[in-house]
Parts: sequence; C-alpha cells; structure tokens
Amino acid sequence: MEKIPVIVVAGPTASGKTALAVELAKRLDGEIISADSMQIYKYMDIGTAKPTPEERAGIPHHLMDFLDPGAPFSVAEFVELAHQAAADIHNRGKLPILAGGTGLYIEAFINDVAFRKDDGDPELRGMLQYIADVQGAEALMELLQGFDPASAERLHPNNRRRIIRAIEFYLMTGTPISAHQEETKQKESRYAPLFLAVEWERAELYARIDKRVELMVEAGLFDEVRKLAGMGYRKAMLSMQGIGYRQVLNYLRGFATKAETVRIIQRDSRRYAKRQMTWFRREKRIYWLKAGEGLADRAMERITEAGF
Repeated sequence: MEKIPVIVVAGPTASGKTALAVELAKRLDGEIISADSMQIYKYMDIGTAKPTPEERAGIPHHLMDFLDPGAPFSVAEFVELAHQAAADIHNRGKLPILAGGTGLYIEAFINDVAFRKDDGDPELRGMLQYIADVQGAEALMELLQGFDPASAERLHPNNRRRIIRAIEFYLMTGTPISAHQEETKQKESRYAPLFLAVEWERAELYARIDKRVELMVEAGLFDEVRKLAGMGYRKAMLSMQGIGYRQVLNYLRGFATKAETVRIIQRDSRRYAKRQMTWFRREKRIYWLKAGEGLADRAMERITEAGF
C-alpha cells in the first residue's frame, strides 16, 4: 500500500505551531489540516486563537471555521473529514500538514483508528449518566470491571465520560473497547507521518500563554462571548466549554470580576498546556524543536533527513 506522507506539527497552546505549519506549507507546497477541537466552530475566533487571513498567508486551511457551535461533533467525524481532506490534498500533488494541539484528533487520524457506526446509543448513555449521578462513578467502575478489566485499570475513576463510553461501547457491540483499541493499533495506517513539535522552557511557555490571554481580551474576547450568548449558545454546549468561553460566561452571570476572569483563563490555559505536554510526551515519534531563531530552517533539515 502506497502511504500518504503527512507532516504533523503538534504541541501545546501558544507554542507557535500555527506559524511554523504555515511557513512549512509555503516551502513544501503544502496545505494545512487543522487538528484543533475548538477552531472547527464558526463565530469563535478570538478565544480559539484561530489564525487570521493574514496569518494563514494564503495557505488553505481545512477543517477550520465550518461548524455551528450548537452542533454535535465527534472524533469519528473529525477523522472521516480529515481522511477526505488528506486524500484530496495528496491527489492534487500537494503535501498534507496536520497542525494543532488536540492530541486525540492527531492520534486517531494518524493511527487510522476505525470507528463503528453502531456503537452509540443516547438513551443508554443517559441511563449510565443517571447511574453515575445517583450511585457515583464507583458503581460504573464496578460494572466496567466485570467485562473490561483492562479499561477499568487504565481509566481514572473521576473520568466519568470515558468510563461511560467504555461501558456503552461494550453493551452496544459485545466487544470490550480495550480489545477494539488494541486491534486498531495492529492495523497498518494509510499514512507515513513525520512528527514535529515546538519545545519551550515551561516558564517561557506559561509567560507566552499569559500574554496571549491578555491579547485576546484586548482583541474583544468578552464581546465575542457576549455575542455568542446573545445568539443562543449556552454553557451546556460542548463548544462553550472551551477555555475562555465558559469562564467569560460565568463573568456575564456575575460569578467573577473581569480581572478575576482573566486570571482564571490564564490559569486554566496553563493547566491545559501541561496536559497537552503530558499527552505529546507519550508519542515517541515526535521530534522536538527548540523554540528560537531558525526554527523553520531546523524543521526543514529534519524533514529533508526524513526523505520528505
């Protein structure tokens, strides 16, 4: 099977991966597929740090700014759309560049994870959520332990959403989700990826995050969230759970001052970056590029070495 070459530019928020991906796309005649679970939404530009037309520099960006914030969206849907985009880019003789910080999107796409059409049931999910509300997550863990001990061992007891997902998958398919995931790992991917990520000292990265939040506020983050609320988008929606959006919604409801809200957004953004780093450190194929002068040149050296 001829594999599609893909460059992956990953890393934590505010690390500069968007700028690097755009520069590489210029040099390599590439197009960018966004792997950001928040930049998929329309009307949400400032809080998601969506690149402006100037920052995109004429490079096509796929899977960005296309979904209504009230619409449901899953990893499976992302992977299907990303496969279509990558095939189209490749067939036109250009290089797909997957860029973003949503590790689950990147992993599912590159590893060619297979999703089943019949493994979800909203009614069953609601029943499991009710059990968790009434009896606690421990009851769900005990249930999961009975038919999928591998998942029960791997999942944190507080990760209710993933526990419910694992139970739902088994009850719908008769297969433990851990067995399905292991089977997927053995499947040969259609892609030949090269992973790159921008590395910062933690203190420097956190300072960049804090500054980015300040710039978002100056650019009108609070007005953006106020407008979304006026359009009927509510905190319960997945889109509005994004960092920056849920905190400003709390501010609009009088739960915090503006200054407190900015500090909370900065804190939660730093925590998110830490979780991203933990995720990406697990990916042994990533080549980490020290931030600084000549970043794109050093990335190109690695790309040339890899035969792209």
